[in-house]
This record gives sequence, C-alpha cells and structure tokens, in this order.
Amino acid sequence: MSDSLVAVELTDWVDPASVFSSLHSHDAHAFWLDAGPDVSDGWSWVGAGVPESDPSAVRAVPCATSDAEPWKAGRFRGGWVGWLGYDDAAERAGAPARFDDGMPRQQWLRVERFLAFDHAARRVWAVAPGAEAETLAAAVTQLDTAPPVPAPAPTAATARSRHSAEEYAELIGRCRDAIREGDAYQLCLTTRFDVDATVDPLETYLRLRAATPAHHGGLVRSGAVSLASASPERFLEVEEGIVRTRPIKGTRPRSADPTTDAALADELRTDVKERAENVMIVDLMRNDLSRVCAPGSVGVDGLLQVESYPHVHQLVSTVSGALTPGITVGGLLDAAFPAGSMTGAPKLSAMTILHRLENGPRGVFAGCFGWVGTDGALDLAMVIRSIVVHDGGAYVGAGGGITWRSDAAAEVAEVGIKARGPLAALGASLPPGW
Repeated sequence: MSDSLVAVELTDWVDPASVFSSLHSHDAHAFWLDAGPDVSDGWSWVGAGVPESDPSAVRAVPCATSDAEPWKAGRFRGGWVGWLGYDDAAERAGAPARFDDGMPRQQWLRVERFLAFDHAARRVWAVAPGAEAETLAAAVTQLDTAPPVPAPAPTAATARSRHSAEEYAELIGRCRDAIREGDAYQLCLTTRFDVDATVDPLETYLRLRAATPAHHGGLVRSGAVSLASASPERFLEVEEGIVRTRPIKGTRPRSADPTTDAALADELRTDVKERAENVMIVDLMRNDLSRVCAPGSVGVDGLLQVESYPHVHQLVSTVSGALTPGITVGGLLDAAFPAGSMTGAPKLSAMTILHRLENGPRGVFAGCFGWVGTDGALDLAMVIRSIVVHDGGAYVGAGGGITWRSDAAAEVAEVGIKARGPLAALGASLPPGW
C-alpha cells in the first residue's frame, strides 16, 4: 500500500488541530495522533481511514529491521492507526480476562490519506496515492487555519467508580498479601470511573489536550467508539531494527510554587518505593524484549529520569534492543503486551491476581494506541490519562503500582490525581473519597 503513496509539501504551516476540526470533525473513522499544542518538536498525523476487517494483517507485518528508503514526510508512510485493548492481550498471554459487552477488543483503521506535521521544522506534507496527494494539499490550503477553541465542559454528574476509595484501599491490602506470599513483586491495581452523558469526542479531546498536553496524545474515532488520550508514555517504538520502550512508574503532582515543585520532583527521584517499582518494571521489560531481540543487545538507555508535565512529575526509564530478523508485529506484541508498567511482575501471575481483585474489564484502558506502518515501523503509546467514549457515555481508567512498601492513602490519592484531568474534560468530578 505505502509503495504507491506520494508526499506533497504544503507551502505554509497549518495547525493540526485546525486541520482535523475542518476536515474530519464529522468523519466516522478518523484520527489525530498529536505531539501536543504549541510544541517545538515531534510529529503529528491527521487523517481518515477505513476499518480493517482483518486485524491479523497488522500482526503479520514484519518489523522493520533495516534502513528504509529516504522519506521526507516522517516515519509513518501509510499503514494502520488504531488501538489494542488490554483484556485481549491478557487472554493471549494466558491470563483470565473479562470483556466489555459490545466493545471491540481492538480497532484498526487502514490509512493511505493523511497529513504529516513536522513540528521542529514547521513543515507539513499531504500524503496520498498518486495525484490525490496534490488534491489533498490543495484542499488544506483552503481551510480556516485558526486553531479551534475548546468549548467549556458541560456539567455532568459525578462519575461512578467501580470501587470506592475505601474498597480500593482494601484491595491494596490484598495486593500486599499476595506480595508477602511471594506470588508477585509488584501489582498495577486499577479501577474505572464511568460517566453517563452524551459526549462529543472532539470537543472533549480539545479540552483534555489544553489542560494536560502530552507528547503522545491523540484522538482515534471509529464508529461509536472514540479514544481521546493525553498519554505521556511511549510503549513500543520500532525504527531501523531497534525496538524501544519507555515505562513510567512513579508520580507526583506539580505545584505552582517553584520551590515546592522542585522539592516534589526531587522527592520522586529519591523515593525508595518509587525507584524500586520502576526498576522492577525495567527488569520485566528487559526480559520481554529479550524474547524478540538479538542476544546481548537489550540494554537500559535511561534509568529513573524525572519528566515533568503540566500536572504531574513522572519517573521514566528507557529500554531498547536490536530486533531479531523476521519478528512480526504480532510476535513483538506477544512478547511485550500488555505492558509491564500496567501489569506488575511476574507478569502472568500479576495479571491473574489483578483479574480477581479488579473484578471487571479494563477495556481499551491499559492497552496501547498509535500507528503501525506497512514497512514494519511503529509507534505505540500506552492508553493512560485517557477517555474512552461509547454509546451512552464514557469511562476513565486509572491505577497505580503497588509494592510491599505502598501506603494505601498515598496510592488512593495518586489514582485521584491521574483520573481528575480526563474526568474534568468530560465535565465530571471524582466521587467522594477520591
């Protein structure tokens, strides 16, 4: 498919938000993979697609293991944009799973017409088959280029939580019981907040990105289901034979006071529990990638680095390896998905324990989303800090890593911090206690 695509550069920069709002706001199957508002680097991708009837076609693509031919319009050269849910991946890995009624386990759009935005160079390309690229470029030049202003959030009812704060604290105790018995070292315990309302996915995403911008945000809409995400966590990236993952474990809120804010970041950097949690997931991801990488090639490129976002500080590490030739996208996913940062360790035991404790599906939350190219390159982010819109409402998932040293009150507070931003974009508030 991508062999026939042509990239035509536009003469002037246009804002991705204005392009999506003007071209695709009413399309049933459309996407906006977003580097964030007013950023000075990274790439954004905007377009529409056709639902892929055979998801196995995505899994069958061989991962890119060599330098691709030069392509000026960024790394995505056509392929698929979409998401993979947590529960399907847990089941593939051998863990018990529950599923949302009526919700697809995964959703991919087949894409060959889109806009590519290079934020660092302030350049834009229209990508499409043959002469259609010129037509698409001409259409973009006629658009209203003013970025859309998010409408105020409607007033929605208080969200319904799958677990009360007290119940979640009790589940933390049961996680610690499992750790004491040696059944796990760490468990990523999650819950869900549901909102019953009529939700406009685009308006909701515009509010979400304005309040909590992230370098791997996005809006993916396919029929009745939309994913709006302000994810700060890159899950898997494949480029020229190298696979990378950047697990996040450890969170602190930001402060408007610079001294307090710096102290919070330093506290996160030095916290024994947070560091241990992060290192455990780094070791798990090293093990996962070693299943699909050349012996001796898996390494830790960055360890326990604090990254700061508008509302939170995060503790981030980076693991990479050289892929074994012949590994497919499906093979890579089978080795590494669900992500260790959303399960715990050991992974299969952790998923089995969490299935029992959480007592409900995670759905799209804790899965991953992004693009997979027909050339085998890919860039997938974790579905966290996200909103899943469906018929009748929306839901927000949130959770945290539990270790033996976890403090229940602090863990409950962290879940509230993570869920508050997405719920605010829906016009909803946290239930009492959170």
